[in-house]
Amino acid sequence: MDYSRLAELLFPQMTKTPEEIEAKYPKRNLPEGAKVTRLGPSPTGFIHLGNLYGAFVDERLAHQSGGIFYLRIEDTDDKRYVEGAVETIINSLKFFDIRFDEGAGLDGETGDYGSYTQSMRGDIYRCFAKKLVEEGKAYPCFLTEEEIAKIRAGQEAAKENPGIYGKYAKSRDLTIEEVEANLKAGRPYVVRLRSGGNPDASEENVRKIHVKDAVRGVLEMPENFQDVVILKATGIPTYHFAHVVDDHLMRTTHVVRGAEWLPSLPIHVELFEKLGWEPPVYCHTAQLMKLDEEGNKRKLSKRKDPELSLDYYRQQGYHPAAVREYLLTILNSNFEEWRMEHPDADIDEFAFTTEKMSNSGALFDLNKLNDISKDVLLKIPASELYDFLKGWAEEFRPELSHIFADRAYLERILDLGRNDKKPRKDLIYAEQIVAFISYFFDDLFKMKDEMPAEVPEEDIPVILEKYLASYDHADDQSGWFDKIRTIAEELGYAAKPKDFKKHPEEYKGHVGHVSTVIRIALMGRAQSPDVWEIQQILGEERTRARIGGFGK
Repeated sequence: MDYSRLAELLFPQMTKTPEEIEAKYPKRNLPEGAKVTRLGPSPTGFIHLGNLYGAFVDERLAHQSGGIFYLRIEDTDDKRYVEGAVETIINSLKFFDIRFDEGAGLDGETGDYGSYTQSMRGDIYRCFAKKLVEEGKAYPCFLTEEEIAKIRAGQEAAKENPGIYGKYAKSRDLTIEEVEANLKAGRPYVVRLRSGGNPDASEENVRKIHVKDAVRGVLEMPENFQDVVILKATGIPTYHFAHVVDDHLMRTTHVVRGAEWLPSLPIHVELFEKLGWEPPVYCHTAQLMKLDEEGNKRKLSKRKDPELSLDYYRQQGYHPAAVREYLLTILNSNFEEWRMEHPDADIDEFAFTTEKMSNSGALFDLNKLNDISKDVLLKIPASELYDFLKGWAEEFRPELSHIFADRAYLERILDLGRNDKKPRKDLIYAEQIVAFISYFFDDLFKMKDEMPAEVPEEDIPVILEKYLASYDHADDQSGWFDKIRTIAEELGYAAKPKDFKKHPEEYKGHVGHVSTVIRIALMGRAQSPDVWEIQQILGEERTRARIGGFGK
């Protein structure tokens, strides 16, 4: 076979040489040990937690080593492309403070190793596909979809490995004349890798490859024997081929991806070998799991688990700092210990390592995220929380714009109870925060709880009338509560809960029941931060109006 002639038949318009392309992508001038990582999402309209999980690993590896982290849009699957998906990807990652040094952006690309969009790199892929054909390492395959379906049906019946390889690779050994005849007849074709693997080797004689994985250690796997497609009939590369070419040219040192790609690793290793390039260090991360109702682990599902989508966290209004903090707890087993030793340190100070990553399934727990979010938000100043909530509301809840009209008022609300010796940890995410503080705004106020059963219905208006009659906004907390004790005693309630506990037959209830009546009238709920502090924020006029208007 004259492979040079074959290459010219398949790629008559391709005049660029691999050497010319290589010259445009020189080795990066980076410090020794610096890592170059990338995130390569597909614009399919759905960006998920796994993308963020991997991106965080990428970002840590690159930036902690003085390296480069870039964004590459892998849009070779044109059938799944969704309009606007690229913008969604970029905005979502930006929201979670994932910082790229190079790559695709809303305002164009940044960096010298682009284009960072695979659909714009067609000539590059065709150039290297031509190189493989010239070297007898790839060939045109004219099998039709019907023929492939028939082959696979036969393989399934015979319980053989599915795919095109060995005797099933009908186009592998076509003569140059047969190729020419097919081309003249206009028959569509794909370009396949001519694998060096032996599909007929017995199990004990299969050649093994050894690959060092930064998460899983040395992996021993059977070599690839599949003649996989590298260029589709449309001329568009497959993921297998495109990522190998791009990772080489963009000088990627570490590839972070999910464990679902492990079966494809022998293919990628062979492609690097065939092209004469050193492969990057692969980091196959554990799949994100959750516990089902029976307590068993299962993979997070797009269909079953809304929390898989990054849109869920944006719409709910989780602060990116909380999500990043939580991700580190499931990424590195030693992070929580480090956090206990460094409670106020920036997470960028944590030395992230792939060696501390789980390889058996990372367990995602939304409740734990909520607990961590409480701690994280407690450390964020009220002024910054105000800005975060305002930005979230502008995008997802514009009808709430009025609550941001008085910045000082809202900041006092957000600071409520946060500076005490035992600070309150009530704030979790934006949607929850708005619901939690809604009673501070008359148009959002709702009566959520019923009055305590210990208080007779006829006592409620009396308690409220006496409270308003004695209310002085200038009272300190101690003086304010003394007045509530007096009201309780006047109406037959114990001034102290312990007195009621000792002699319940002597009282209607205790002062806590009386104060709960006031709390519910004022806030619509039985549980809340300190009532006196809330009144100080509401102001006298609103406090009196709220209490006086109860039941009317």
